[in-house]
Amino acid sequence: MTVTKSHTPGVLSDLCAHRFEAPALRAPEDPGPVSYRELADAVDHLADRFASFGIREGDCVALALPPGPEFVEILLAIASLGAAAAPLNPAYSESEFAFYLDDLRPRALLLLQGELEAARSAARSRAGLIDVMLEPGRAPSLTALEPTGEASADRSLPDPDRTALLLHTSGTTSRPKQVPLLHRNLMASAASIARHYELTAADVSYCAMPLFHIHGLVASTFAQLAVGGLVIVPRRVGPARFWSQLEEHGVTWYSASPTLHQMVLERAPDRRPDGLRLRFARSCSSALSPDLSQRAETYLGVPMLEAYGMTEASHEMSANPLPPGRRHPGSVGVPTGAEIRVVDQQGASVPEGDVGEVVIRGPGVMAGYLANDAANAEAFHGAWFRTGDQGRFEDGYLTLTGRIKEIIIRGGENISPYEVEAVLLLHDAVMEAVAYGIPDQKYGQLVGAAIVPGVDTTEAEIVAHCARHLANFKVPSVVHIVESIPRTPTGKVQRPRMSAHFGEG
Repeated sequence: MTVTKSHTPGVLSDLCAHRFEAPALRAPEDPGPVSYRELADAVDHLADRFASFGIREGDCVALALPPGPEFVEILLAIASLGAAAAPLNPAYSESEFAFYLDDLRPRALLLLQGELEAARSAARSRAGLIDVMLEPGRAPSLTALEPTGEASADRSLPDPDRTALLLHTSGTTSRPKQVPLLHRNLMASAASIARHYELTAADVSYCAMPLFHIHGLVASTFAQLAVGGLVIVPRRVGPARFWSQLEEHGVTWYSASPTLHQMVLERAPDRRPDGLRLRFARSCSSALSPDLSQRAETYLGVPMLEAYGMTEASHEMSANPLPPGRRHPGSVGVPTGAEIRVVDQQGASVPEGDVGEVVIRGPGVMAGYLANDAANAEAFHGAWFRTGDQGRFEDGYLTLTGRIKEIIIRGGENISPYEVEAVLLLHDAVMEAVAYGIPDQKYGQLVGAAIVPGVDTTEAEIVAHCARHLANFKVPSVVHIVESIPRTPTGKVQRPRMSAHFGEG
């Protein structure tokens, strides 16, 4: 195997700097894979192209692109310049794109040629536009539609402490927070995941999760690339084609949210396909029910390993082990990518078996939210990051018992109730509003809402209003029109109790 000089920074060199012919990435829809040599060449070519547009170290580049090998090539090319890649959900509405672009202030926004008019409209005066044209088997073609800056002559490799990835996470305020993940954070997490699941170059990962999420990027993609294996990156994930793609491409493991696990099981063949080469499946992004875990294991004939991850930790913090290690149903396993403690309100560790707040520290954990002193003061106990989750340790295994934060997690998507409430209150008929989570077997939670109207309105009208301002997964599934919002004697709204109040879930 020959290794030659690449623009790729040292901390990401394991992902694509090795110039050899083994397959690195493949979309099932394409005629063949992208080799590690081709991946490295594509990253070099794209980095040169970005530099010609004026992208340089310290810049932010946003992208709202479909999944596929090209997404990975583009993200690595941005990072190789010392710039920060900020992937956005293509399903966002125009107002959501406007918010994220205002918050990120990117040098440029990358969009598929001729698509996403909502993003194009939002980008006016907020970011230079770069059109991306895709042709399977070739590096993406980039065309700058609006000025992004003068060509950069500085091609020095970025420092490991440079931000490689900028992601937003919903918090307990109406404003999502920016999570800056450094090159060293991402590679520490990828290495930890590869080590825990004993990944090798012989493994084949199936990336079932979106690439604009930390789950799909770090677990399914970076961890497998770091050991020289193959990542299957479908352009579309669907239950109908899922099983045939696993079989055809010799997939040895895949990771998904419980929602997706349930969807593919519902559409699975009556009997397990004979050609499956799986050695384990992984679940993360929301709680996995013991019933779903057992059904998946029974059908797949391999262990279903539940894990615990979050954006601020560059994904995985704990996971159940491979056999012969013990798997504890309902537990998120043993610490893997971080040190974990369970503490009281003063930050002191509680006895084993007692419930407290889960706090973490480790090489994958961010140093702090970007330009948000108030959030950082609340988020850390000294060097320990407060996850906002409650849990307990028993025999070294962590079990989560609830969320201190009030985030709604629908199918692995984090939704701030405050963001939904802000949209509800934009409607002229709405005087008061509250959003909350409704337990749901398929999605984990759905978004529920209650409003106090000032004039006559209907549930359908309110839902339609939300659909104009929010991505589909954030739109309330149920809207209650009430005379008053249920509150405590002190006037506080208790979102965790709203669902029970309305007899839901």
